[in-house]
Amino acid sequence: MRSLQGAGQVWRRLDVTLRDLPLGTLFLVASFLPGLRGHGTQVGDLATRPFDALAVVALALECLPLVVRRRWPVICLALVACGFALDQLRGYHSAAGTTLLVALISAGCHLEQRRRTTVVLLSVAYVPLAIALARLGSGGETAAEFATFYLTLALAWGAGAWLRSTRAAEAARRERVAAETRTAERIRIARELHDVVTHHVTAMVVQAEAARYLTAAPERLEQSLTTVSDTGRRALTDLRHLLDLLNPGHGTDYGVGPGEATQSTQATQARTPAVGRVLTLVEQTRRAGQPVDFTERGTPPASTGSADLVAYRVVQEALTNALKYAHGSRTSVQVQRGEREITVEVSTDGSGSRTTAAAAGSGRGLAGLRERVDVLGGDFSAGRGPDGGFTVRARIPADGTS
Repeated sequence: MRSLQGAGQVWRRLDVTLRDLPLGTLFLVASFLPGLRGHGTQVGDLATRPFDALAVVALALECLPLVVRRRWPVICLALVACGFALDQLRGYHSAAGTTLLVALISAGCHLEQRRRTTVVLLSVAYVPLAIALARLGSGGETAAEFATFYLTLALAWGAGAWLRSTRAAEAARRERVAAETRTAERIRIARELHDVVTHHVTAMVVQAEAARYLTAAPERLEQSLTTVSDTGRRALTDLRHLLDLLNPGHGTDYGVGPGEATQSTQATQARTPAVGRVLTLVEQTRRAGQPVDFTERGTPPASTGSADLVAYRVVQEALTNALKYAHGSRTSVQVQRGEREITVEVSTDGSGSRTTAAAAGSGRGLAGLRERVDVLGGDFSAGRGPDGGFTVRARIPADGTS
């Protein structure tokens, strides 16, 4: 099976002229077979004559140009038409006469410019050929039979034109799908960057602002600065992971040796919260000065697809917003894990500072969360409560994949 696939790949890599060479050779050889000689395409009622020197010329004009039928379709069609006319006027009636239909299909499919001009010229050229065949014949061929053969030629051209339009439509569809895929990928990357950068940078800003008031307490100041440093490392780790997804063949440890790279990787992995480890987010937010109550119930199934990651991102975005717009307000995080779905609810009571600044946010993070949850077939809601607080709820099917 692999050998056949390898042979197919080698065949597709060959030039089109080499791939079309066997077709022309097949028609040329078939024309000299005794059983097929004189039993080919016949227009008019001229008597069949044996091959002579002109027959070789006619066969060469009909068969050999098929080598360039896709590269130069007009030249191929013109030469084949001349060979066909010589074949019919001399009465050879060879099997190579069928190549006219092949050339017409190829021209209808591959010709890019002056298609209408080509059709008009071929139609005009057919008229004197039909008149000459009628005069050289015995008169048994009627005009209806010449018209029928012309319709056959027109159907061959139409088949090629249909193939051309089908391929063009398929190419347009593939281009459209590729464009949509690129757009979706850019949106996904933007969401990941928003989740990673916004959460970690917000935590670092809040912790750095708090550190300014801890100069009189060196121990607490050192703890705050250590938290800022750890948060920065997590941000770098998440960004490197995202870059690995964008460019898998490029290492994320720059300018370090193999041993140092291994130690750096192990160290960063130790700081990186695993997907679904919501508790890590809660502890990081608490260290930034945000009081958070955390409740997690239920046991997740063995496989939750993308649901666990989406639940993690919902908590991450909600806690980030709480730090930015309701710093100091009591925040509650509730995660319920079931066999079929994961339910997440993050609420802030709105009693802290800057609670009114939430309206100034861009809303990009919440919109991205809504789209993620919708893709998995879940429900998402976010809004203010009667007490001025803000609540984010998400129901995510546990078997969802994205």
